[in-house]
Amino acid sequence: MRGTGKVKCPEQVNRPKYFKANKKDSMRPPSGTEMDCFGSYTNDPYDNTAWEDPTTFPTPSGDLDLFWDDDGKLYIPGGGQGTVLLDVDLESGTVLNNTFLWSGTGGVWPEGPHIYRKDGFYYLSMAEGGTETGHYQVMARSADLTGPYTPCPNNPVLTNKDTDEYFQTVGHADLFQDTNDNWWGVALSTRSGPEWSIYPMGRETVLFPVTWEQSEWPILEPVRGKISGWQLPPSTRDLPGHGPFNSDPDVYHFTTMSEIPRNLIYWRVPLQGAFEIADLKGMHIVPSRGNLTGDNAELDGRSGLSFIGRPQTDSLFNFNVTLDVPLDEADLEVGVTLFLTQYNHADLGVVAQPKANGAEGTDRFLRFRATGNDAPEEYVERFPETWKVDLIQLEISTPNATHYTLTAYSAAEPENKIVMATVSAKLVSGQSGPFTGALLGVYATCNGAGTGLECPSGGDVYVKEWMYTGKGQYYTADDLRS
Repeated sequence: MRGTGKVKCPEQVNRPKYFKANKKDSMRPPSGTEMDCFGSYTNDPYDNTAWEDPTTFPTPSGDLDLFWDDDGKLYIPGGGQGTVLLDVDLESGTVLNNTFLWSGTGGVWPEGPHIYRKDGFYYLSMAEGGTETGHYQVMARSADLTGPYTPCPNNPVLTNKDTDEYFQTVGHADLFQDTNDNWWGVALSTRSGPEWSIYPMGRETVLFPVTWEQSEWPILEPVRGKISGWQLPPSTRDLPGHGPFNSDPDVYHFTTMSEIPRNLIYWRVPLQGAFEIADLKGMHIVPSRGNLTGDNAELDGRSGLSFIGRPQTDSLFNFNVTLDVPLDEADLEVGVTLFLTQYNHADLGVVAQPKANGAEGTDRFLRFRATGNDAPEEYVERFPETWKVDLIQLEISTPNATHYTLTAYSAAEPENKIVMATVSAKLVSGQSGPFTGALLGVYATCNGAGTGLECPSGGDVYVKEWMYTGKGQYYTADDLRS
């Protein structure tokens, strides 16, 4: 599997049951061949166990959408080199019909289509220009679903290309109405400025107002850091779903918790039992033989990776964990990571190494390592003599929007911090993972030691506390708000 292979481009709609269509992108097919997509139903999208078994169907395109026509019939538009309309029997996965609708306005990568039925027209919207700084959105419409489609005279209807705006790469937009019948749009964008060099949160979702008069073309407001428009609904926490709100800080005292919070995610699938809440001890992590770089050819993604994290969701933040790290065997390592992919990450770990001169046992060291273009050099420092306790705190923070600092200290001496490294945010901006943005988390590994899927014993790791606090968001290059 490619380093960034994944299931992607999900589209979820409620009518009358929730249905989600996805593109399976574990291996990119050759040009002109089909890829597998799948869809699944549920009556409760907030219950992970309520989804029915998926139905798989072939498609020549990705970026699937769901469109119900006036008669209630479901169609699946897809795009990659223009918009294709699929008529699929979702019970069997049989594609009944495949109709090409529109190739776009001539830009590269016409993709991400959405169809809207309004005022006697079928409006077709899709992205062009690729997802970099040339990204933009175009529209066309037709009196018939299968065309012909007439392009909007105001194309592109949304873009920030060829501007000096802080929000760039705007496109892949979708439109919707709120309960007051006001139109809104959402799109992908990066906080990068036209330099498109530093954007560690990857592609984010932006919201903007839309004016759509009867029988007219919609007018999409340009994406800016601050936008005025329709009145937003009042804030409320009386919402369906489980787990923490995205905007809340992480304040996790695992010694008093009974389950792992739902906002924490894994890179690849961990082995069963790799992460568990141990009564009064914290979150127990079983080290994996594979490490974050995955440079051991014997170990692939199916070997498990003991890494758990959360997305960076703020321009400025502080991420801090308290770890119990006995580490009795050589090559065992536990630490925190700023992680984009296996090819781009920066790690601060506590690692066990054999004692010098052949003496029995191990010594513990702090080790900073990074992988990627222009990564800082490895730096190792022996544990200070005063750090006699096993509780260690490791921290990743942002002194500004362009750099991270990685720091270690004893939980018993928080005033005596060791700054192990300062890392440019370029390391986790774009590079090998331009879509998703950086993760912050904890890993445990024996760096290939052991046999099969198991590390040597003596590496029990417990995460006692896990804290993430947002410190500010940049809305323009100069406008920072707490």
